[in-house]
Amino acid sequence: MGVSFEQTRSARPAAEIAPAPAAGKAVSLKFEIQPTANPTSEKERTARLVDPGFGRIFTDHMAVVRYNQAKGWHDARIESRANFPLDPALAVLHYAQEIFEGLKAYKRDDGGVNLFRPDANAKRFQSSADRMAMAQLPESVFIEAVEQLVRIDRAWIPGGEGSLYLRPFMIASEVFLGVKPSAEYIFAVIASPVGSYFKGGPAPVSIWVSENYTRAAIGGTGAVKCGGNYAASLRAQAEAIDHGCDQVVFLDAVERRYIEELGGMNVFFVFDDGSLSTPPLGTILPGITRDSIIALAKDSGARVREEAYTIDQWRADAASGKLKEAFACGTAAVISPIGKVCSTSGDFLIGGGAAGPVAMGMRKKLIDIQYGRAADPHNWIRKIL
Repeated sequence: MGVSFEQTRSARPAAEIAPAPAAGKAVSLKFEIQPTANPTSEKERTARLVDPGFGRIFTDHMAVVRYNQAKGWHDARIESRANFPLDPALAVLHYAQEIFEGLKAYKRDDGGVNLFRPDANAKRFQSSADRMAMAQLPESVFIEAVEQLVRIDRAWIPGGEGSLYLRPFMIASEVFLGVKPSAEYIFAVIASPVGSYFKGGPAPVSIWVSENYTRAAIGGTGAVKCGGNYAASLRAQAEAIDHGCDQVVFLDAVERRYIEELGGMNVFFVFDDGSLSTPPLGTILPGITRDSIIALAKDSGARVREEAYTIDQWRADAASGKLKEAFACGTAAVISPIGKVCSTSGDFLIGGGAAGPVAMGMRKKLIDIQYGRAADPHNWIRKIL
């Protein structure tokens, strides 16, 4: 590594070498609003929103809050979106202390704006920070940062099935070479207008079963939304593309038998008795869309099991007709039907390769709640405008 244990231990006082403190009692910060001096013109913004794609266009502002061990969380601002000045020795660049979240703001038919379960994102962000030995951002500050950014950039929210994708993230910002938790952090939120993830409706995807790579092991960071997890999945995703598939699905790291999750989405199975199954938590991300689907399925009277499911069972159940559907879920795509599974042992179709009624019905039910077109039985919607 180029840094000895003694160098690491002696380079900072002991109080600074300890892991970053937890959130502690609630913190309330007043955000200073500094509108950009050079906003995007209405004409240019309108042109960009015609076909925004996903994650390529960004709004005019960002939220930023800073942390250090002396001051705690401070200097909360909504300001013009701009580059961060990055010292080459910044801790995140060398030791990857970084976490992020993803959620959306939806425009209602009455012109108002909904957020979907931002409290759940805030709680998961705290869990991620705890696992990565980072300072925990209070839930109230997380939500306020998101809301303030949506308010100032609401004109960027597309109509129709578009939305404003929000990316809260936190990086270790101490300038120091040494293997220890950073003493300083930057929390920020940026926003990107996005269109419907699928043009012409969600088409069934094909997935490649990764046999050479695993995503996470017990005791690792599989349940954490950190950049390293996604970086480690990219080679497997490239392998899937090489085999003509849209996505990769990972097996467990111990026995290489049990389905875990896709490169960036949780997975569900639908059986002929109307029940649903999804892999248990532990080494997979506790997806908010996943949790929402479980709740809505139970509302409808369906039995939902969180249990281990092997690739051999998947193949056999698809062949026998016991398995009727499979689908992946996440914030970006909501629900993606899985039509074909490919591996070195051969390929198989699910439900004839077509999108199934359970997946599509669940997708519509969830989207209607998010856009305020249907009742919200679980109080998931936070109206901010």
